[in-house]
Amino acid sequence: MDARTTDFSAARTAMQRYVDQEIIPGASWAVLRGREVVDQQCVGFADREANTTLRPDHIFRAFSNTKIFVTCAIMLLVEEGRIGLDDAIEKFLPQLGHRKVLKQGATSLADVEPARGQIAIRQLLTHTSGLSYGIFDPGTVLFKGYNEARILNPMTPLADMIDRLAELPLSYHPGRGWEYSVATDVLGRIVEVVSGQALDAFLKLRIFDPLGMTDTGFHVPEAQQGRLVALYNGPDVLDPMKPGLTRADHLPYPQAYWRQLPRLSGGGGLVSTLPDMLALVRALLPGSDTLLKPETLRQMMTNQLPAGQTIRFANLGPIPGKGFGLGGAVTFAPTPFDPPNSTGEFQWGGLAGTHWWICPEANTAGVLMAQRYMGFWNPFFFEFKRLAYQAVGG
Repeated sequence: MDARTTDFSAARTAMQRYVDQEIIPGASWAVLRGREVVDQQCVGFADREANTTLRPDHIFRAFSNTKIFVTCAIMLLVEEGRIGLDDAIEKFLPQLGHRKVLKQGATSLADVEPARGQIAIRQLLTHTSGLSYGIFDPGTVLFKGYNEARILNPMTPLADMIDRLAELPLSYHPGRGWEYSVATDVLGRIVEVVSGQALDAFLKLRIFDPLGMTDTGFHVPEAQQGRLVALYNGPDVLDPMKPGLTRADHLPYPQAYWRQLPRLSGGGGLVSTLPDMLALVRALLPGSDTLLKPETLRQMMTNQLPAGQTIRFANLGPIPGKGFGLGGAVTFAPTPFDPPNSTGEFQWGGLAGTHWWICPEANTAGVLMAQRYMGFWNPFFFEFKRLAYQAVGG
């Protein structure tokens, strides 16, 4: 293997630049060619104020990187025949049957019509169910409804969230749109109902322990809290490249990830480390069978959205060239921001800047982790990935 194809100095220089410019406090990463780790590095700080250098064993808030774990949990139950991808949601959560949908241009939560179909498990996995989040679209009727109902309240268990969702309308008819949503939290509750176990117990037994993931869970145990990376906020949510970082350990709510709370959020509740995330990514590589069957992995990495539809975020609009599989985005047409050979890439990330990706076509996969609020799909991620693909070579 010649040195040229595994020279990650450009990627390291770029990440160091983002640290020096105070765009991110630090970054850890691991990149694979095939099944082999060809680069693993850390730059910057775990804690800027204490001058603590980032190490591979530091613990990160995974936020939406949690979703891939819950997707895997559901797919384990699908493989066992205990859940069908096209099962209606009310088979497991009767309160969520017979849904109402907000009419177009609705001015109140009462302005609804009956849903033209049931929500299927597959639609929860692909964020096409009509559920919303109450995070990304302030000013809308549903944003207000979700927040007044305290849908994301960390002090209540998942069962309470389902009861509260039952009273709220859907944003669109099931299967007729794409909106990032609490669907994965709903799936977390379905795992509990079907397995008879709390979500944390199921994930530990079926995913964390078999893959040797020792530092992944819904909070950081007291003895390990010195390893939790500090969280930072940028100065301008609309300008991800504006320099300046302020400490934000209190986000998204005081004591988040420091202690066990009643809500086990399948959409955003986990903490993890670089080695643990790498163990999961390795288990999801094409052809693996350590966690799921190869055909299950193929299905997860296949775009499930109808031709011509892309994912979209309220604050960013449609994302060109990106569909969605089961648990992550699928690139069907790389944009200038993407590596040119990333067609078929399966990937997702978390709000604070943790990311994973797997690209069968380019024979590469990786994990990149930072802790900057609103660090999901931040420019540092796109630049790193282009340079990493380049370094991995053919």
